[in-house]
Amino acid sequence: MSTTPDPADHPDPTDGRRVILVSNRGPVQYGREGGERITTRGAGGLVTALSGLGRQLQDGVWVCSAMSDEDVVVARESPGGQYPPELGDDRLRVRLVALDPDAQDAFYTVIANPLLWFIQHHLYDLNTAPNITRRETDAFESGYAAVNRHFAEIVADEVDAAGGEAIVMVHDYHFYLLPAEVRRRCPGVVLHHFVHIPWPDPDSWRVLPPAVRNALFCGLLGNDVVGFHTERYARNFLLGCQELLGLPVDLSAMEVVVDGRVVRARWYPISIDPALFEAMAESPAVLDQERELAARRRDHLLLRVDRTDPSKNIVRGFLAYDLLLQDHPQLAERITFLALLQPSRQDVAEYAAYVERIRATVDEVNGKYGTGTWRPVELHLEDNLDLVLAAYKQFDVLMVNAMFDGMNLVAKESIVVNRRNGVLALSENTGAHEELGAFAVTLHPFDLQQQADALYEALTMPPEERRDRRNACVNVVRQNDVAKWLQVQLADISRAAEA
Repeated sequence: MSTTPDPADHPDPTDGRRVILVSNRGPVQYGREGGERITTRGAGGLVTALSGLGRQLQDGVWVCSAMSDEDVVVARESPGGQYPPELGDDRLRVRLVALDPDAQDAFYTVIANPLLWFIQHHLYDLNTAPNITRRETDAFESGYAAVNRHFAEIVADEVDAAGGEAIVMVHDYHFYLLPAEVRRRCPGVVLHHFVHIPWPDPDSWRVLPPAVRNALFCGLLGNDVVGFHTERYARNFLLGCQELLGLPVDLSAMEVVVDGRVVRARWYPISIDPALFEAMAESPAVLDQERELAARRRDHLLLRVDRTDPSKNIVRGFLAYDLLLQDHPQLAERITFLALLQPSRQDVAEYAAYVERIRATVDEVNGKYGTGTWRPVELHLEDNLDLVLAAYKQFDVLMVNAMFDGMNLVAKESIVVNRRNGVLALSENTGAHEELGAFAVTLHPFDLQQQADALYEALTMPPEERRDRRNACVNVVRQNDVAKWLQVQLADISRAAEA
């Protein structure tokens, strides 16, 4: 990864240029309550990081999709964007983009999810899926490509309004085509793209028709810098450029040459704001939830916090827990597996079916081992941040056994606020494992017996070792916080602008 810059050496890494942020979801969302417009601040590390950037800018605009009905109304009222007071900053303008509903559906529900998401998380059983038909190829053009072109036009207008020079920071898998479109119209722009999900090996992309996969790679090659969570993902991207497009790649410099330009592949592991999570964890609502958890806790609390995405490997986690109880009957009535799961993308058939598999597996484990006074698994299917934070503070072992995960911020959030010297049981296929794996108990996500054995190791670890591991994890998160994640990217953008 690039060397972290000293902020004193780069007081204004944007050099006064307009910064244009592009993402599907934005920092605010509008709704209606009691006939009045309400505004909800966006959640998550991306919003926290980029909203922080807004306070450093002389001129910034965040271009994002209008997600709700009220978002669409706001987009029509203020087509040039507005400065939401919820962001506490009058320098970051938010420009909501209202899309044609049919184009938005094809863009998101046919191509972005599930097709790109499934490819990049290795979720397809290639014996049966995907089956690419005219529906997918038409949706790529009329949905994904059309939405990317529309966003590119808006970005180009913002660049033109800034005098032809700007820094464009694009985020995630929704906008792989946008950078090349912007560069075609605005050759003086500096383009940076951060991919928040895994980037697989070149062969994984061969499930797509050549015209589609080539367009995705060529779109990203419109950037000056393409960022990923890990070095492995950055290397996979360059190998794809070499093997699928036949481009000259320098793996030692992590660069690829296209049309006489050098495109740099870099890696920046995203993180959190530790102070923010520590403050949230001491709110009255969280303390109330913590008291309830403490009142009913047993000797051991095993925790997982996830969206119900198949990539999170939740069902295998419960099967590994089944083996743990089978192999160690002395744990009966002494342990609770608390699973706090947020239903995700229930309009996608595979996701809805996965929730039913989760329910069935939990019922099977509870029926097999439970008693009149003990449920081995406590399953909550809801979005309850107060309960999540309370559980973060109380867990003895946190299980993250994802099949593939770009980073997994749950591992970082939870260990920072934990108060019981909790142990991370962490999949080797998460980006977080590259930073925290040395101090975690590693899980091999497809090996149920290994996961069961690793959970037992974590549960029975000596207190001094638990403390030392937790302290080491916290130090890593504090040193590599979300501010550093942003600083390193801005330094690389500054170098690209000077090149």
